[in-house]
Amino acid sequence: MTQASLGLPPHLLPRPKAPPTSSSTTSSHALATSTTPHLSRSSSPSRQNPPLTIVPNSQSDVSDKTTATLVRRVLCPQSFASSPDACAIDVLLPPLTSSNDVDLQLYAIIAIVVKEFVYSWYGRITPDLGFVEEVVRIFAHCTRALEQRLRTIDMERLVLDEIPQLVEGHIQAFRTSHQILYPSSNAADPRVVYHTLVPHPAFSPVPNVNALATVAEQSRNEEAYRQLLVQGALAVLLPTEDLGNACLRTLVADVIGDLILGNGIGGKACEAWVIWEGITKLVESVKARVERNATGEEIEANTRSRLEKFGLVSETNGKAHEYMKINRSTAASETFWRILQYGYLTFLVLRFTILGFLAAYTHPPRPLTSSPHGRDEGAAGARTVPALSSSRPLLGFRIFSVISLLLDLSHRTPWFVGWLCLVRHHLVRRPLCLGADGGLVDNFLRSLLATYVLTPAQLPPLLRTLRTALFPANALAPPRAVPSPEEQLAIKHRCAAAILDLIPPVIARRFFATGSPPAALPQSGDGDGDEGRQIMLAEIEAVLDVFGDSYMNKHLVFGIVELCVVRLMPEVGERSVRELMEARLGEGWEDAE
Repeated sequence: MTQASLGLPPHLLPRPKAPPTSSSTTSSHALATSTTPHLSRSSSPSRQNPPLTIVPNSQSDVSDKTTATLVRRVLCPQSFASSPDACAIDVLLPPLTSSNDVDLQLYAIIAIVVKEFVYSWYGRITPDLGFVEEVVRIFAHCTRALEQRLRTIDMERLVLDEIPQLVEGHIQAFRTSHQILYPSSNAADPRVVYHTLVPHPAFSPVPNVNALATVAEQSRNEEAYRQLLVQGALAVLLPTEDLGNACLRTLVADVIGDLILGNGIGGKACEAWVIWEGITKLVESVKARVERNATGEEIEANTRSRLEKFGLVSETNGKAHEYMKINRSTAASETFWRILQYGYLTFLVLRFTILGFLAAYTHPPRPLTSSPHGRDEGAAGARTVPALSSSRPLLGFRIFSVISLLLDLSHRTPWFVGWLCLVRHHLVRRPLCLGADGGLVDNFLRSLLATYVLTPAQLPPLLRTLRTALFPANALAPPRAVPSPEEQLAIKHRCAAAILDLIPPVIARRFFATGSPPAALPQSGDGDGDEGRQIMLAEIEAVLDVFGDSYMNKHLVFGIVELCVVRLMPEVGERSVRELMEARLGEGWEDAE
């Protein structure tokens, strides 16, 4: 089947080969991966647009210049045809957010989605490109509305308290459902126990492979829940004239509900092996930043090997050099340099802490903002009641209890956990209330979060990483086969090995209490047969097992999605979709459609 038979517009067809010329130039057009329409209401079928050229994945695919070229070729073909580098993206397209860097990454994702999922069917119907203009305009309206709402919520509490509360409930329910209290013949299905502890209407009834009717019913309930969630969000975010367009509303709801929430978040993102691979990549990226590329000894060894390779230094001279170096490295000099190193490290830590506390002391107190969707944490359920979002100090957030529960610190180091709880109690309650809301320690921790964690500068790299993971080489990746059970176990083992390699050997030996000295903890791939290392890997894999069931992961993932939607749009949690539509379009909106 040729590309012309797929119904692609003319400007998305491959570029014909040019005749050979005497000069060889590298054009920036070879880096782009797609094309589409300019946001103009007038479009004719005879419009000639630049063709599409797909290149292999490379580092230049994620550069800002290549990304801007991609967006112009896909969403602004007329401007790109006249002058590829004439205008910037913020001039040709409506702003999505208040940051141009964020807009560039969002428009790149939109361009790839439009090319891969819209033109595959829309190009068969008509060559008119006005539909893409409507999609971009609606998306821009929704993102600007979401950004305004995002400024009004307490991100610290959402990320560090409410989402960890859901994770904590997931871990407790998972471990409770897998506890063996009765013989295997009388034991209940762990999924049934988990669903009983964490009920959700979208995942009822519990699917059973032996009863296909339950699988089909649960799939229908999940689809209806996704549509209900999306329709409620669209009833709040869409403009009134677009909300009254039933065809457009249904199309957008199907794309978001089925493609993004169904296949993406509810499908692949909930698979255990996908989560383990994501953790592995995250740990490897952190390890690459923490560890040095090469130590001084490695650089010296590489230099000496090159000299020996070209015959400039003989092997005998190299051994003599090693012998002289060992003689010079006396115990006194090593002790001196180690004391100097630790002294300098202590100075940096003290300087960072003192400057941070001084900045927190001079920082003005945060205003008390009411949150109409706060949680009643004293009640048994997750009932929403009015609450003060800033009445709880940062040291009281659930992120610390989740870390303790995930690492099982209460059983491994009960005295250490008790000591930490005592220190937190004295910081928050008495005598100086340094850790209370608005205290010195609380302001210091919040300033660190605002400077290094919850900063807008982290969003463009995050979107770029998400784009490269979903669409390598700015194109839809071929579908990946589901790994076999043996391959999934290997993925989990690699994830555990990556986590263990990130932990310093001294801390790993103390935490897991294996008794193995640091030298007996080889890196992954060289000494996995070591008994102490095998014990550590087994315990880390047991921690990773809390994400080992895709059905249980769906409860957690959709719970987080629902929480974020309700925090951004409280109207969705307070009124039904019918009530929201009647408030926007009137009581007779169904008859008008």
